[in-house]
Amino acid sequence: MAILNGQQPDRVPWLGDLDYWATALVGRGQKPQGFQKSPEYIDWHIELGVGFYLQGYFPFKTLVENCEVEEWKEGIRRYRRITTPAGTLRECWQWMPDDFTEGSVEHLVKSVSDLPAYQHLHANTRYEPDYDFARQRGELLRQTGAGVMLAYLPKSPLMQLVALDAGIMAVVEMMSDDEGLFAETLGVVKASHDRAARVAVESPAEVLMMPENLSSEVVGPALFEQFMRPYQTEWAAAIQATGKFSCIHLDGTLKGLLKQECSVGLSFIEAMTPAPVGDLAVADWAGFCGNPDTVLWGGIPGGYFTALVDDAEFERHIRQVLSVMRQSPRYVLGVGDQVPPGALASRVRRVGELVEEYGAY
Repeated sequence: MAILNGQQPDRVPWLGDLDYWATALVGRGQKPQGFQKSPEYIDWHIELGVGFYLQGYFPFKTLVENCEVEEWKEGIRRYRRITTPAGTLRECWQWMPDDFTEGSVEHLVKSVSDLPAYQHLHANTRYEPDYDFARQRGELLRQTGAGVMLAYLPKSPLMQLVALDAGIMAVVEMMSDDEGLFAETLGVVKASHDRAARVAVESPAEVLMMPENLSSEVVGPALFEQFMRPYQTEWAAAIQATGKFSCIHLDGTLKGLLKQECSVGLSFIEAMTPAPVGDLAVADWAGFCGNPDTVLWGGIPGGYFTALVDDAEFERHIRQVLSVMRQSPRYVLGVGDQVPPGALASRVRRVGELVEEYGAY
């Protein structure tokens, strides 16, 4: 919080997203069910010497009206069918047990013929505050000093389609097939997401993220300027007006979007993946981004927490990153993007030790 308030703490802050790793540990029976929502989850961060920030929490309930929504499972596949007066939408996601995540098998939106039903779905979606967990977790963080309270806004309408509901190939085809209908649909989704965003901004969270899941080789500057900048600029300003802090999630390649994102007015850019996994070394971040006020958060590729990278390279990389970050209080040491299944607890602990040793300004 000192960094976000323009102050200099004693050392470079170190905060890591452990949610994906924890999901795998629960799935393997090494942690109990409900672990991520328990006070023990915060204790785990403290024991590992890593700062906490909440991942995956939307502080609102999503309620769909005037549609028939059916959800069911068939083995490792999860289905959802939404029947509207304008047509029927269906999606399928398949669980990957070795990876403890799921991937899209059938997208909800497949072509322009689905856009009228998709518009109806969003026009008939409302949102109610769901702040109890934020209050509970926030109080625990205040008691322990273990991290910051973060919650999500919805994605921008374009990224809702790209990342979740249609995929980039269908998005490009729909833009080509009927540009007017596509733009009209994004307007309807924005009106829906604006309702949710207002609820999120009024939540008890200290920090609010737009979880765009961006990578510059998928969504470049042209799509960003046309479809994403207005949404992000509007809500970054609204968050700032409340005295809270804003961020987006940029966890892929950086060169194509970092300058643009740093000009939006966000407090920080989160989950930045550096070279040699990403396309921009930490030493080049500040000079490339073009805005001295934007805090830059990331620096450790997720794979570096596994045995796929040897100890010598792990230590070299962390020390090199800290040699950059300790020069100026505009960085947060974090993970690009998450500590993965297969992580070594000793690696997570070692980061904290290295910060103690090499992270003083």
